[in-house]
Amino acid sequence: MELTYAQAAAFALEQALEQDSRIVALGEDLGRGGVFGQYRDIQGRPMAERFGTQRIIDTPISEAAIVGAAVGMSLAGLLPVVELRVIDFALCAIDEIVNQAAKNRFMFGGQKRVPIVLRMPIGLWGCSAAQHSQSLEAWFAHIPGLSVLCPATPQDNYSLLQAAIASRDPVIYLEHKELWGLKADVVGIDAGQPGHETTRTELGKAAIRRQGHDVSIITWSRTVHEALQAAEILSEDDIDAEVVDLRSLWPWDRETVFGSAVKTKRVLVVHEAVQVAGFGAEIAASVAESTHASVARLGAPRVPVGYGVLEQTSRVDASKIAARVGHWLRQT
Repeated sequence: MELTYAQAAAFALEQALEQDSRIVALGEDLGRGGVFGQYRDIQGRPMAERFGTQRIIDTPISEAAIVGAAVGMSLAGLLPVVELRVIDFALCAIDEIVNQAAKNRFMFGGQKRVPIVLRMPIGLWGCSAAQHSQSLEAWFAHIPGLSVLCPATPQDNYSLLQAAIASRDPVIYLEHKELWGLKADVVGIDAGQPGHETTRTELGKAAIRRQGHDVSIITWSRTVHEALQAAEILSEDDIDAEVVDLRSLWPWDRETVFGSAVKTKRVLVVHEAVQVAGFGAEIAASVAESTHASVARLGAPRVPVGYGVLEQTSRVDASKIAARVGHWLRQT
């Protein structure tokens, strides 16, 4: 079935709500189906109409209260899915995420788990400027106790959200703001069984989106699509690029990344986030420590995202990726 990125995640949540009465969703604007339509069922109706306002909960505009309530719900036996609209707003709930959700299981000796999924869309969002366009995945990958997922396709937004809900620990779930309308076939949902196990993606498993032999481009989220376009550009110059989609930043798939590095002997880690202290540095350092591959990085400059034409400065697009690879290979 062909679905948009938003519809794929909505259908995964719809199936989960049908399957388990402990699952609830809470956040701003959920009653009308979510800002991006990600809380509308497969017929396009707001999920609140089907599951009721006790399970699809509209909240006040207070991210600290939303996440704090969800942590309490999870400790009391519910399975909350939290909508924070954009990751920029999650900073208002950083204490609840970092000091409460992430640490509870450890600090109390495993007496309770915190099965909470925090949906916090990342990335540039056309003409939305500095406070609505950030990619802060490295912040959360740094925190022990949190898993961090970054789906790049409708299929993964379906399968990874299933896996996140099933993980029974706190998951930072980072959809991209500019992928909501992306359409593709999503397999497994016609099998007829909610939460069909065969479609659930294993956390920490990368996907090789394009095979190649000259250079490995390691990336995630929307930048996967830019990397694939860059690979096509590079092929015109007889440069064969492999594209690896991490999908999960924590845990991350060392085996696949290192295997690609050994094969191509060159690794470019690319992300939309600011390059300085981005998660790409962790990947690059790990590759350098564990293989003999040459390693480079490409990320956004350390500037706030500008408005309008200034936004392009922060975009890591296919032409920039192809230019970086081409320049690198000409030097070596």
